[in-house]
Amino acid sequence: MKSRSGLLVICLGLAACQSSNPYVASSKPLPPAPPEAANTFDRSAYPAAPRDYGRYRSWAWLNGSLPAGSAWADSAQVAEAVSNALDQRGLRPLHDNRPADLFVSANLHLETRLRQVQDDYGYYGGGYGGYNRYGSGYGMYNTVPIVRTYSEQVVVVRVDMFDAQTGQPVWSSSAETSNKGSQSARADAIREAVEKAMSAYPPS
Repeated sequence: MKSRSGLLVICLGLAACQSSNPYVASSKPLPPAPPEAANTFDRSAYPAAPRDYGRYRSWAWLNGSLPAGSAWADSAQVAEAVSNALDQRGLRPLHDNRPADLFVSANLHLETRLRQVQDDYGYYGGGYGGYNRYGSGYGMYNTVPIVRTYSEQVVVVRVDMFDAQTGQPVWSSSAETSNKGSQSARADAIREAVEKAMSAYPPS
């Protein structure tokens, strides 16, 4: 009797599973596009095209101003270093009224860096009663690392480029050099820093 009751319950359960689903999927058609959509191009819906750096051939200083000088280096030194680095990359300066492809700005300033140096100092350790090749006595030699932190001033050179037509920034970079040396050594340091900053132009 119990087995028949169980079989009846199973049959009723299967019949309930085969009943119609009360949830019915439905979809509605998309609303028609507005008439102006046919003549409107939404640039934000598409990824930006990669920038063509090959079309940049000429440059001029931003706002017609040379880089600002400082007590460490004068304006002409920075301008000459930047101009030479741009020339090596096929960018020619414009000195007339023709529109340039790029506007360039550069600045030089001092910043402080924290440096760390690790020194290893040796010391004898151990106790009496040991034996080494020198005889009895202390029997161990070890080193203790000592980390020293000091501050150093460096000169940071920054170069920025802007599209002359749109005014948008297209590239920037910076590099640093030591704040030491004679006046002639500083000119070499500026050239090295500018060349280091410009080494990644044009981007690959």
